[in-house]
Amino acid sequence: MKILTALLLSCAAFTSCAENKNSSNVGNIGINASAKQMVITDSTNKTAVVDHAKRYTKPSAAVLRKKLNQMQYKVTQKEGTEPPFNNEYWDNKKPGIYVDIASGEPLFSSTDKYRSGTGWPSFTQPIDKMFVTEREDRKFFQTRIEVRSTFGDSHLGHIFDDGPAPTGLRYCINSASLRFIPVEDMEKESYSDYLHLFEKR
Repeated sequence: MKILTALLLSCAAFTSCAENKNSSNVGNIGINASAKQMVITDSTNKTAVVDHAKRYTKPSAAVLRKKLNQMQYKVTQKEGTEPPFNNEYWDNKKPGIYVDIASGEPLFSSTDKYRSGTGWPSFTQPIDKMFVTEREDRKFFQTRIEVRSTFGDSHLGHIFDDGPAPTGLRYCINSASLRFIPVEDMEKESYSDYLHLFEKR
């Protein structure tokens, strides 16, 4: 209930800012987003937020302990980092989407994945910024932008501004925070809303 309330408040704040003529960049918050500020796209509406909040929820601590392996739990719940080049998806080239290992919310598409040479899955953008939250991370004597899933509150990785066009961003994500769904399985797993990402243009 707390996350639903927070999301609705964020939507209300977004709507208010969008009406301000001096806030032309609202809805396009990038790597300089302030700490704990939820990133929301211009297309976000309250109904969508409520629907997603009902569908994608964070399991209880007991369920997470049973559902996740040691590395998945360390990364998503303890903000850990898996080793580069020794993780499940860093070199995965199959078409499909990547969802939160804990909540199932859709996060990234293979259409936005690229080989960064870092040893971790890298994406130029999320499927929808509604599903990711950016927070300032000051650990290890440096300032970075952490990426977390909005509804599952899983630690995913970090954003860097050294990515390719069109965004110039690199979402450096831990494989352990993700579950890959091949495009041929998306409909049966109830992700048909995102099949349009793979239509030939």
